[in-house]
Amino acid sequence: MTRLILDIETIPADKSKKDLVEGLAKKNKEDAFKNSGLDGNFGRIFCIAYIKEPPESNKASIIKGEEKEILKEFWEIARDVDVFIGHNVMDFDLKFIYKRSIIHNIRPTRQLNFARYRSMPIYDTMREWEKWSMGNVTSLDTLANIFNFKTSKDKMCGSEVYGKYLKKRFDEIYEYCKKDVELTRKIYYKMNFLNL
Repeated sequence: MTRLILDIETIPADKSKKDLVEGLAKKNKEDAFKNSGLDGNFGRIFCIAYIKEPPESNKASIIKGEEKEILKEFWEIARDVDVFIGHNVMDFDLKFIYKRSIIHNIRPTRQLNFARYRSMPIYDTMREWEKWSMGNVTSLDTLANIFNFKTSKDKMCGSEVYGKYLKKRFDEIYEYCKKDVELTRKIYYKMNFLNL
């Protein structure tokens, strides 16, 4: 079985869409542009970190560059994957990737079933930990603490990505994204009684 453990980091819409994003906002128009980084309709993928197994590895790789090229490379990597693993990957990462792929006219090499209450072909560690209790959300950092794993948030957290992006501190974002994937892998292995 081929596994792909992944995480994305996103940034707000291109500046050319700022007026559109703010115009569509029903409230908090000032925050609408910054928050567009959490919306696959307008936000952009800055990077994708991943571990593809086999062979087993605890070190993540990074896909970076222009968003369109990131997506092309991601779908090539995903071509033979059986299970896509991530934390909140069902409701955020993979849906964001799909939307941005359609916007850029990049055909996915895999059609994924987003049906809930399943662990194949998408294994969402957040949903599986809560056994699909939709009102409960356990963060990646909380799971790290539960399992006595080192947090991936030791140097930065997701809310800092755009600020680091504006300061062109790209390597810090890449490292943070890779740490999230490496931690997600450990959590997946723990939750599935696999040897690390």
